[in-house]
Amino acid sequence: MTKIKTACVQMRSGVEVAPNIAAALTLIREAAGKGAKFIATPEMTNLLDIRPGMARPKIMEQDDVPQHAFQALAAELGVTLLIGSIAVALPDEERFANRSLLIGPDGGVIARYDKIHMFDVEVGDGQNYRESRAYRPGEQAVLAKAPFGQVGMTICYDLRFPHLYRKLAQAGADILTIPAAFTRVTGEAHWHVLVRARAIETGCFVVAPAQGGKHEDGRETFGHSLIVSPWGEVIAEADGAEPGIVLAELDLDEVARARGRIPSLGNDRDVRMARLGS
Repeated sequence: MTKIKTACVQMRSGVEVAPNIAAALTLIREAAGKGAKFIATPEMTNLLDIRPGMARPKIMEQDDVPQHAFQALAAELGVTLLIGSIAVALPDEERFANRSLLIGPDGGVIARYDKIHMFDVEVGDGQNYRESRAYRPGEQAVLAKAPFGQVGMTICYDLRFPHLYRKLAQAGADILTIPAAFTRVTGEAHWHVLVRARAIETGCFVVAPAQGGKHEDGRETFGHSLIVSPWGEVIAEADGAEPGIVLAELDLDEVARARGRIPSLGNDRDVRMARLGS
């Protein structure tokens, strides 16, 4: 298979798990009804709640319900699902994993990826984020074999660390997934530039489903879910921050063509640092 119709699901997740899962399932069905065989949802599909102490009991109560619901739907529809991320309880500590799941058309989990880079910042709009307080960083990059090609799995803030994407591309990735919940401020400044840069640098398709709009917990996310070609062209984009879907057909032969034109993945050289001056 060299062509795969792909959809990004854009959401506005709230502070209760069940309505978020229901909204995601509805949009996934809509995308499948329009022919999508690879469908991706955003970061924190199951819950967005930064209020201190509020998320934990909800996540613990639901446990693995979201994963099972998405597995069942993938099998029913015969599609590959990238659940951008869900908050998952860990057995050995108080923090959660921010975990992306790639689910095959038989409903089986092909791969899991835990977000490596934690968003611990002050974004300049009066909002402070300390993701590492609630989530344990992952330690391993993940390249997953989907029915249509190789998928490099990442999440949101990972976008700002280009070495991760280069390693995934050099390992054989055809598609990079970047589910996100970018803030409005950082999204307006950097989202399009960074997503296109990762595609251009790696010669990969980039599938970047996003959260968008004003959320119940007070945060505001940028939206503008993107699908970008290996040449850096935006081939699908959500219109602003409203929930919905965007679709594009990916011709995976374009990966080889782009890398043939700019073969930078094979041109790396070791660099030694010289510190000059007084």
